[in-house]
Amino acid sequence: MSQTSLDDDELFGEAATEIRSDVEASLAAARGALPEADAVWDVEADNTLGVLNALKTALDVGDAEDHLRDAKKWYTMGERADAFEDAADLAEEIETVAALIEDVEDAREQVGDLTATIPQLRSTLEEFEEEAADAEADADAEEAEA
Repeated sequence: MSQTSLDDDELFGEAATEIRSDVEASLAAARGALPEADAVWDVEADNTLGVLNALKTALDVGDAEDHLRDAKKWYTMGERADAFEDAADLAEEIETVAALIEDVEDAREQVGDLTATIPQLRSTLEEFEEEAADAEADADAEEAEA
């Protein structure tokens, strides 16, 4: 085998190692950008709407999507170049992080829906209570007249 071929194989091996490192670094950055469990669980506010707004803020995935995209990009490049001897762990980790990001985004959307619904529900309940109080006052007034 010629020296050039050995150098090319060595360079390709180094490139494959660097690609794997890039995928792993991007996955670590994606995991690091996700909200911490305590930030989602421990929320302080004066009322329900405040809790929901704090929770919605806590459920922000930040740059996790961008880092996951970078991981997928480098993984795809390595796969197409057949640079990985075994990349099953990388593929599994990409799927795990992607699913977690999706779960967090789904939860954030649900909290957003509640954040929009709760004030309207409160207004509706207040109107109902006022109508009930007015009806009761009218009934009391009619009884007093009789």
